[in-house]
Amino acid sequence: MKNAKLLLLSCCAPCSYAVIEYLRNQTRNFVVLFYNPNIMPEQEYEKRKQENKKICAKFNIRFIDLDYDNARWLGAVAGLENEPERGERCKKCFSLRLEKAAFYAKENGFDILTSTLGVSRHKNLDDVNKIAAEIAAKYNIVYDGTNWRKGGLEERRRQLIKEENIYKQTYCGCKFSIDNFNNAK
Repeated sequence: MKNAKLLLLSCCAPCSYAVIEYLRNQTRNFVVLFYNPNIMPEQEYEKRKQENKKICAKFNIRFIDLDYDNARWLGAVAGLENEPERGERCKKCFSLRLEKAAFYAKENGFDILTSTLGVSRHKNLDDVNKIAAEIAAKYNIVYDGTNWRKGGLEERRRQLIKEENIYKQTYCGCKFSIDNFNNAK
């Protein structure tokens, strides 16, 4: 399915950079989608979005932003504020973002959806892939659950961040993860 149209849901530039480079080198037909209503504050969202756009521009890859909608995200995770990282709040967050991405993919003629939501060691890739596969099936599209941490991509990711001076955030994105990441240091 090399000529299939692929939609890459990007969580942030550090997690996505090596994946974007890899897909570009594979001459894959893909577009990067940025839908991250979990990121707070909004200035942080804008900073992460601009880093993504910069990478896409470098590779001449189309970038789509589905706009900031933190109120919707807060509603989706209501009652899960005290969940730990990798817990139920993260699953609900993945579900919201992947649902929006799958709907976009279906409405815009994409054949395959993949994401970088599980690239960070702070996230559970199995959870991401399970949720994504269920949602993709609902929309009759394929979910590519590639482990983007493997095949030298984790090392390449670190190298690119350093070489290109990519902004690397210190927390996942949501206001509840800030304390979790700071306490984990």
